[in-house]
Amino acid sequence: MARAARIKGESGIYHVMIRGINKQLILEDEEDNQKLKTVLQECRELCGYEIYAYCFLGNHIHLLIKEGKESLEQIFKRIGARYVYYFNQKYKRVGHLFQDRFKSEPIKDESYLLTVLSYIHNNPVQAGMSKKASEYRWSSYEEYMEPSSLVNVEFVLGMITKEQFVELHKRVIKDNILDISEDNFRITDNEAVRMIKETYSVSSSEIAGMEINKRNQYIKKLREKGLSIRQISRVTGVSKGSIEKIK
Repeated sequence: MARAARIKGESGIYHVMIRGINKQLILEDEEDNQKLKTVLQECRELCGYEIYAYCFLGNHIHLLIKEGKESLEQIFKRIGARYVYYFNQKYKRVGHLFQDRFKSEPIKDESYLLTVLSYIHNNPVQAGMSKKASEYRWSSYEEYMEPSSLVNVEFVLGMITKEQFVELHKRVIKDNILDISEDNFRITDNEAVRMIKETYSVSSSEIAGMEINKRNQYIKKLREKGLSIRQISRVTGVSKGSIEKIK
């Protein structure tokens, strides 16, 4: 079946969501998050886009972005090529990292832009990763409080004051906005990654590249610790089918 054409917006501004293939983690630690910020900065200078908000959430990211001289498709090819090269080198893996097609929705007016801005910054609150939007490190919320070279804060602060910005984020929005459906797990993906690193002294992404018998031993232990097949697949990059065969 042919893919539906991406909806284009007159404003050139889009809410974009990118996630890991098979929902696996694309950001494991502080270095990964910082690298993605650097890649966004480098590609912004090449592509001429503007970023109004971002939030990095382990296995997916949200961006509020305005196209520049290049289309969204070209922009994310550049971002993907740079970040995936880094990630695969670091974790000794090969192949795709991102789901093959990012999701996007056009921003039609100022009111919806502010709604999406708040929604992106409050994603960690909804996910139980922080109590307040202002407390989450890997979003652009704090960049509205301090000078930023990555985010164009002047665009939004030309519509509202900093005080109104803070008030805007006090209500967690649960409207029908583009998002990722997540299953509920007893152990979060971030907790699973920490557990793997602390218990086995390896990163979760290294497991997929191990010799098959050693890999299967690790995965069997993770199953015994209560991680689901879906979650192990997400944090390690090993396919669900391969995990299901491990007895």
